[in-house]
Amino acid sequence: MNLSQTKAIISGGASGLGFACAEHITKNGGQVTLIDINHQAGSEAIDKLGADKTMFFKADVSNEAEIQAACENAMAFSDGLNVAINCAGVLAGGRVLGREEPMPLVHFNKAIQVNLVGSFNLSKAAANLMQHNEPDTDGQRGVIINTASVAAFEGQIGQAAYSASKGGIVGMTLPMARELTRFGIRVMTIAPGVFLTPMVAGLPDDIKAALGASVPFPSRLGEPSEFARMAGHIIENTYLNGSTIRLDGAVRLKAK
Repeated sequence: MNLSQTKAIISGGASGLGFACAEHITKNGGQVTLIDINHQAGSEAIDKLGADKTMFFKADVSNEAEIQAACENAMAFSDGLNVAINCAGVLAGGRVLGREEPMPLVHFNKAIQVNLVGSFNLSKAAANLMQHNEPDTDGQRGVIINTASVAAFEGQIGQAAYSASKGGIVGMTLPMARELTRFGIRVMTIAPGVFLTPMVAGLPDDIKAALGASVPFPSRLGEPSEFARMAGHIIENTYLNGSTIRLDGAVRLKAK
């Protein structure tokens, strides 16, 4: 699928990795619908990307009805829907046994609901619409791209909730891809390392420098545009399916 033919819906699309994907797609002639809970950020994103190529829909990824409505609105805006990119997420750090009390279950559940359930929710709502697309020469009707994390593989102390949610995304990638082959819908996951997202950008400079130095090569934080280019390659390369790609500069997280 050429990026100019892309009609995408992107969760967490108003900032960070999601916005970078939207910027990459629109610059290459595609259209995007951004999902986010931050209405102001969504409006600012449209101003930057252009109202002719971009629409914003405020929605909670863990809300089934809101995401179904978002996908239907995306399809109406772009006259079709063939790409879904899951970038919405929360960090949800904290120890299982904290200094004052064990981790409240609501804290663990938030990570699962937003990161894992939210990714499944958008994926299945988008796939339900994609299955009716006209197939291309390969029989392809759509592409779903999830965002996991290297923490899915070597989570650190304090990342039990976050790693569980991201590990779930990795785990559902292959079975979902296998199931959706009969509809011509591919499913891929990107597991980024230490990237310069809004959450990281707010950290003190010395901490950001230390995070960048922990990456073997290149020894720096990943740029959102690099994530976006990987997403773009997945969209364009039909033979990529059912796998998780680490995009991490060879970093392997230590215990803490």
